[in-house]
Amino acid sequence: MINKIIATINEGRSFLITSHVKLDGDALGSELAIYCMLKNIRKKALIYNEDDTPGHYAFLPAAGKIVHTLDNISQFDVAFVLDCSELERVGDKAQEIGKIKKIINIDHHISNNGFSPLKLWDGRASSTGELIFCLFEQMKCKLTPDICTNLYAAILTDTGGFRYANTTKDTLWAAGKLVAGGADPQWISENIYENDPPAKIKLLKKALETLSLDLPNQIGSLVVTRSALRETGASYEHTEGLVEIPRSVKGIAVSILYTQLEDNSYKLSMRSKGNFDVEKIAKKFGGGGHANAAACRIKGNIETIKKDILKAINEAR
Repeated sequence: MINKIIATINEGRSFLITSHVKLDGDALGSELAIYCMLKNIRKKALIYNEDDTPGHYAFLPAAGKIVHTLDNISQFDVAFVLDCSELERVGDKAQEIGKIKKIINIDHHISNNGFSPLKLWDGRASSTGELIFCLFEQMKCKLTPDICTNLYAAILTDTGGFRYANTTKDTLWAAGKLVAGGADPQWISENIYENDPPAKIKLLKKALETLSLDLPNQIGSLVVTRSALRETGASYEHTEGLVEIPRSVKGIAVSILYTQLEDNSYKLSMRSKGNFDVEKIAKKFGGGGHANAAACRIKGNIETIKKDILKAINEAR
């Protein structure tokens, strides 16, 4: 399949690059690496995202080239849909993007529904960034410092700083090659993990007031409400990483962040330690992801949602 993707890249003239709503480091780093590669081989390329780029990823090379409006889709003969298990994850333009003649899907989510026959997918890979690194290696693509920085950021964030179980020897080998090519681990980590605005710290303080630790069942959680966002001046992007707080507590195996959305639903971000598979829980409620990191959305009252989720987790043990 990699050879077919390489042939499509070589034959293509104009490329659209996109990823899922609620952008994370893997999505953005992957998009920007593909963009830099295409520009280096003199192809036309455009990155479109429905959502704005979170502030702590604005330092990534070429991040300023991302656009958030999309008018003339007919100009593209190939689309890269990255880090998406289903086409609908790109947002409101999904149906229009689906009409592009050739769609290359590069993804590592085990919940991938195979929406594109032209895909590079491996549920064992740490990240979409790692898969793109493998693609570039096969292409014998020049790994410029910009490409290396973007791919390193993608891999770093989806492995939780190389802490998660999805970190393999192949992941670390790829990271080493990217550092050799010009990625600066300290500079990248400082920008991503040590560059929070005061609003995020205030939000963390509010979220900690909701901390629930069910040690007998090894479940911890935080809740972020719309009112907490308003009171602190924070935005939804500032909830990223909060799910790790309960997970860091000794004795907690499953961590959940409940974030209230505008449509009176809640986004559930779930993390787990060891062998507990939170992807199965997310899938039960219409979501997906990975064994140790998954998400879903549920409408309803927060207490009812919590009760249903805790029941599902306990039944899955």
